[in-house]
Amino acid sequence: MPESIISVRNLQKTYTAHKKAPGLKNSIKSLFKRQTIQVPAVRGVSFEISPGELVGFLGPNGAGKTTTLKMLSGILYPTSGEATVLGHTPWKREKAYQKQFSLVMGQKNQLWWDLPAMDSFLLNKVIYEVDDAQFDETVNHLAALLKISDLLDIQVRKLSLGERMKCELIAALLHRPKVLFLDEPTIGLDVVSQQVIREFIREYNREFHTTILLTSHYMQDVEALCKRVIIIDRGSIMYDGSLTNLVSTYTTSKVLTVTFHADVKPEEFDQLGTVRDFGPNRIVLEVPKTEHLKVASTILSKFPVDDILIDEVEIEEVIRHIFNTNGVGVSLNEEQKF
Repeated sequence: MPESIISVRNLQKTYTAHKKAPGLKNSIKSLFKRQTIQVPAVRGVSFEISPGELVGFLGPNGAGKTTTLKMLSGILYPTSGEATVLGHTPWKREKAYQKQFSLVMGQKNQLWWDLPAMDSFLLNKVIYEVDDAQFDETVNHLAALLKISDLLDIQVRKLSLGERMKCELIAALLHRPKVLFLDEPTIGLDVVSQQVIREFIREYNREFHTTILLTSHYMQDVEALCKRVIIIDRGSIMYDGSLTNLVSTYTTSKVLTVTFHADVKPEEFDQLGTVRDFGPNRIVLEVPKTEHLKVASTILSKFPVDDILIDEVEIEEVIRHIFNTNGVGVSLNEEQKF
C-alpha cells in the first residue's frame, strides 16, 4: 500500500466551558468564581488516508467532523494526540504545508463580498505565489468545468448561492493543493447545483489525484463520490471502511416496489412485510433481506404484477440506524456485524 498522506493517531480536542446558574446573584458571583466544565469534541480519533483517496467523513451535528478538519488544517490545536498531513504537523502552520492544502467550508466565505470573484482570485494568487501561466490556466480550466466563465467579473454579492460556492472552489484550488478538506460544500444548494458540484469534485479528484476528505449531510454526495467512509459520533469513530461493505453488512432488509395491472388492498400484504407506501396500483414493501426472493415470488404468483423492483435500503437510513443503535465509543470495522 502507498504511504499515508494523512495520518491521525489518537487525536483529541476538549474545550473548557464556563457554567453559570441563572439570576443576577449568580451572575455577580461568577465574576469572582466561575465553575468550569470540560466538553470533549473529539475523543481519540485515529485513521489513515492514502494519496488520491476521496473519503466521506460522516456524522450528525456536533459529532466532531468540523473540529477534526480544523485541527488537520491547523486552525485548532489538539488537546492531545498526533497528526501528519503531507509529512507536516498541521498546527505548526508551516508555510510549506499551507501551500499544499485547502479547506472549503460551505457556511464560510473567503471571497470579498463587494468585489468580483476575480479580484479575490488575484489576491490568492499573490498569497500562494502562483505564477501567471498557472493562474490563467487554472482559472480558465476550473471555470469551464463549473460553467461560470462569464460570472468571474460580477460582484460576489450579486451571485446565487450555487454560483458563489463554485467561485469558492476555484479560489481554494488556484494553488493546486495536494490535499482538500471539504466541509459541507453543497449545503443549502438546489438540486442542480449540488449535482454540478459533485461532478466537479469527482472530475477534479480523477484529473489531479488530489486527496479529499469530505463531510456532508447529503447522502447523495457520499454515494456519488466516496468508496470509503469514516463515521464519527460524539467525537469517536464508529466505522471506517468501504461504503459497499457498510450497506451489505448492516442492512437486514430490502425494499420491493411493485406496480399492478389492477387495484390491490394494502392489508393483503401484511403477512409479507412492512408496507412503507401505498397508492393506486402500487405498493412499497420492506421485507427481511433473507426473504426478499421468496416474497417476490409469492407476489408474482398471487397478484396481477405489472413490474417489480428490488432495492437496498437507502444509505441515509443505514447511517441513521447506526447512530440510533450504537453508543459512544463503539468502534466498528468492516469485519464486524452491527
